[in-house]
Amino acid sequence: MMRWKSDRGLEGRMMMTMILLAFLYAVFFGVLLSLGVSQFIVVVIMAGMMFIQYYYSDKMVLKSMGAKIVSENEEPKLHDIVRRLCLNASLPMPKIAVVRTGMPNAFATGRNKNNAVVAVTTSLRDKLNDSELEAVLAHELTHIKNRDMAIMTIATFLPSIAQLVVQWLPFFGGGDDDRNSGTSFLIALLVSVIVLILSTILIRTLSRYREFAADRGAAIITGQPSHLISALTKISGSRVPTEDLRRVEGPVSALFITPALSGSSLSKLFSTHPTLEARIDALQRIEMELEA
Repeated sequence: MMRWKSDRGLEGRMMMTMILLAFLYAVFFGVLLSLGVSQFIVVVIMAGMMFIQYYYSDKMVLKSMGAKIVSENEEPKLHDIVRRLCLNASLPMPKIAVVRTGMPNAFATGRNKNNAVVAVTTSLRDKLNDSELEAVLAHELTHIKNRDMAIMTIATFLPSIAQLVVQWLPFFGGGDDDRNSGTSFLIALLVSVIVLILSTILIRTLSRYREFAADRGAAIITGQPSHLISALTKISGSRVPTEDLRRVEGPVSALFITPALSGSSLSKLFSTHPTLEARIDALQRIEMELEA
């Protein structure tokens, strides 16, 4: 089995994206403060939303997807596979959840390694063979190992704030006769819209990088990149019922191993996942590394 080894190029691109996000954070809140927005209000909003996102996002995701935590007696095969993979990856055993849906997919959630949940849909469990299922679960465990849930929760905080400003600022500003107040209102609104667009692009870019990293981790944990290639190909070729797609539209779709929506509905720039072709190409290169 290949020893756990980081992809320096991928890590460098992820770090640069996070630096740009941090810079955008600083500029955005600097503009809000310079325009007279109360520093106390900014801090309270930041702290409150960060707390809710960090501590309760996993519960909200599981509830929105209708995921049920299952015991080992209920799903012995899933527990056995995850336990074995956790030993290989030096991870504590997460909780296992099952989502009853016709959409074959899987996701991981939880703020840290000790509070993680790995969820699979019944369609995925029934559609994949054991080797493919193991590869998908290894991908999700790599997200846990890399602390991706916490990183993406923090990263998505900025566009959440920007979106709130865009939605609610018109109700609280620009209504009096003071020209300076009106100008400040327009500047704040314009900056919020720009920040919302740029931060969304950066977060989607970061998400794609982390999917590549999770694919690499799965290949290393299992030692069989071809199993993940087979699973991704099989999942991507599945027809998904419309009612199941509606359940995962929006931010939740970023959690899955493959995007719930096809590439035709979103441009590559705003996609949360790399293309299937790009992922297969990267996995084939890892396979050559393993064989060398």
